[in-house]
Amino acid sequence: MITDPLILTFVLFGIMFIFLLSGLWIGFSLFAAGITGMLIFKLNLPPTISIWQKIGGLMANSVWNSINSWSLTALPLFIFMGEILYRTAISTRLLNGLLPWLSNIPGRLLHINVVACSLFAAVSGSSAATTATVGKITLDELSKRGYDRQIAIGSLAGAGTLGFLIPPSLIMIIYGILSDTSIGKLFIGGVIPGLMLAGSYSAFIIFKAITNPDIVPKSDEKYSVKEKIKSLKELIPVFSLIFIVLGGIYLGYTTPTEAAAIGVVGSIILALIFKNLTTKRFIEAALNAVKTTAMISFIITGAAFLSQVVGFVGIARALSEYIASLGLSPYLLIFVIGSMYLVLGMILDGISIVVMTLPIVLPIILAAGFKPLWFGIFLVFMVELSQITPPVGFSIFVIQGISNEKVGNILKATFPFFIIMILMVILITVFPEVVFYLPQKMIR
Repeated sequence: MITDPLILTFVLFGIMFIFLLSGLWIGFSLFAAGITGMLIFKLNLPPTISIWQKIGGLMANSVWNSINSWSLTALPLFIFMGEILYRTAISTRLLNGLLPWLSNIPGRLLHINVVACSLFAAVSGSSAATTATVGKITLDELSKRGYDRQIAIGSLAGAGTLGFLIPPSLIMIIYGILSDTSIGKLFIGGVIPGLMLAGSYSAFIIFKAITNPDIVPKSDEKYSVKEKIKSLKELIPVFSLIFIVLGGIYLGYTTPTEAAAIGVVGSIILALIFKNLTTKRFIEAALNAVKTTAMISFIITGAAFLSQVVGFVGIARALSEYIASLGLSPYLLIFVIGSMYLVLGMILDGISIVVMTLPIVLPIILAAGFKPLWFGIFLVFMVELSQITPPVGFSIFVIQGISNEKVGNILKATFPFFIIMILMVILITVFPEVVFYLPQKMIR
């Protein structure tokens, strides 16, 4: 039997990785790690209560409390909205409308990944959907027109992760539920960092285009003012959906759940107006949304149970006391935790990272004086980084599937954008006001 909570911490992580490597679902792995932790830790229970009764009580309590949440209903709705947009021609119209407006900027159409991913992220909330939707349309088209494929792939990998940062974000919803942080404030707090990250990507593309003009074809289409104005009819529907979904949240008229429901209705209306939502596509979107929601909900319940176990056996308190005894400065603590997330990002997907580590990490962060709102945005950045780190960078696999490029080439193309993201993490750490500014101004 183990009596030291710190030793149990390493044992639990080891057990989780063993279960994951064995091929078990993540949700099962989380439940199994929690049950094993309860069984091997020496508990002082009353003689009338067996260990299995205690495990059953904790499990029932954690599963009910984690799923019985009105905020959680926003999750399947945003997923469904993204699925509808992914399976209709709305995204294609978005790119066609952007083409004329990017023709005079250094790098020209190489910016289309950044702009399109930023806009699509604002209506889908999914990094995978953003990367796949934009990539399927842009990569081959850019190659045909003579644009540098490395920059095109790298910008897609980097900008595709904006689906997690620019609201609405599935990761923010999950973090808000698990940490009891306002989802609306998380959405608003991610706006400025998300736009700054997208702007940094475009700035890098401009720099590359100026220093190496060969990455852009010598000649390209020219668009008149009349053609640019005409292209707005392709952009107005998507911009309207973004304004309705996010504007209601920012202005305080709707909750994230209500905004998500409006977004689903809006995406269906747009698809019907454009006459490209067939019964088959609608059913596929609905089934995929159900499957994804069930998977994420199972992970959330497993994480909630593990969180209960962590609190019950005193792991969070012991870890907090141990780190406090090390005398680490807040910045050094964030560096250590950030490094841990980079390592985890090499072997786990983003949602798993959040739900597996938050029960242990969040109490330490709060004890060090960091705000849960700021840490939520920091964590989203780390999840974004995990999307493009080998060998389990999910965005890397998505791009490989749509581009048929070797993983090594994709990683090489992605590296500059990975560094830009690291610099943005440093920026929001040194200047947390970047995160707090909008929530303080817009939500009193």
